[in-house]
Amino acid sequence: MLSEESSRQALSSAQIVLVLGGARSGKSAFAERLASRSGKSVAYIATATAGDEDMHERIKRHQAARPAGWYTIEEPLDLVHALRQGSAHGDVVLLDCMTLWLSNWLCMQRDEHEWEQVSPLQMNRYINGAVAEIEAVLRVVAKLDQRKSLIIVTNEVGLGTVPAYALGRLYRDALGRVNQRLASAATRVYLMVAGLGVDIKRLHDEASL
Repeated sequence: MLSEESSRQALSSAQIVLVLGGARSGKSAFAERLASRSGKSVAYIATATAGDEDMHERIKRHQAARPAGWYTIEEPLDLVHALRQGSAHGDVVLLDCMTLWLSNWLCMQRDEHEWEQVSPLQMNRYINGAVAEIEAVLRVVAKLDQRKSLIIVTNEVGLGTVPAYALGRLYRDALGRVNQRLASAATRVYLMVAGLGVDIKRLHDEASL
């Protein structure tokens, strides 16, 4: 059950919908359907960067599939600025995706060749830094009109084996913490499996003995 404080916040600020799942689970298509079916104006925040030919082609496919009337913001790092800009142009803001944003953010924190020397204390600092970025986003959401909606796409990467390298473990742990924070603030949380979305927040209940 939501706490009384969380319930009041949900009623007084914009709605957050979190869509998460594994690779090729249908997350983006599901989120885009939610936005389209709302009948409201949509602003799309794209966090991807064309680092190689495959990603370049993937970005082009996403751009071509997007409705012409959507306002697109390409912003790999500054989510607060992108959200403010998006909410000024759309009643629904679709952020796709948190997974790539975290990758971009981590790459800005440290040179890649140094990651193997990162200590557990430093890892915690990076994780807390990523969560602090999300807290800044949520503060912006809390000030938006309650008729606005933010749809966030993210990956669930914690169901496989433990990564054998330090950056992989840091990324997995940081995204897990980011996803938990977003899920706690979200009104609805859809878990995607084979293109099907299940609202796991509605099924959630506080654990008890």
